[in-house]
Amino acid sequence: MPEPQLVDPNDPVMTGENSFLRLSNDSGQTFVHRISHWRVLWSAAGQGHVVFIESPLVGKSPRIYADNAAVARFLQSTIEVMLHKPFADELLPITDAKFERTGHSLSTVEERIVSARDSIILSWWNLMAPFVLTMPPGALNRPLGVYTTFLPAREAQFVVNGEAATDAKVILQDRFGRPASSCCLAWSETWTKPKK
Repeated sequence: MPEPQLVDPNDPVMTGENSFLRLSNDSGQTFVHRISHWRVLWSAAGQGHVVFIESPLVGKSPRIYADNAAVARFLQSTIEVMLHKPFADELLPITDAKFERTGHSLSTVEERIVSARDSIILSWWNLMAPFVLTMPPGALNRPLGVYTTFLPAREAQFVVNGEAATDAKVILQDRFGRPASSCCLAWSETWTKPKK
């Protein structure tokens, strides 16, 4: 029996978390509210928190909140450009904010983002069984690979300055053969690129 490969042959790009909320009012064909929350533990731009928001609750253009602007721009140019191009627009301003997690993964997880003007709360609860996503570089025609633990939520909420998004909801969906949803905690996430 051959020895198993114990070290991934690719180089890490970043490691941390990328939890998301995508709320729909048409069974998931489109999303009224799309939020991408990052907790970066290591990257070429350092560490920090970033949230990208596309929602009528924050205006017509996407908004970016971060406690490290360099990490926000790094994510835009390397990963968000593959995931959701409107978030990759580097002309979007970055609002300085503080980030805090409350709750825990056996009940409700909340991410709180506070800037000089806004207070934002992202909540996930009624969590489904977790699973590990393994995608090496080149999978799905993406130049980067990703390895992450998904904890899909059956229920989630997005609140801006006390106003909750009530016009759309979580969509239950299959993700690569596993029961999942449009709102997931994505923890222990590492993105990789082919080794030079």
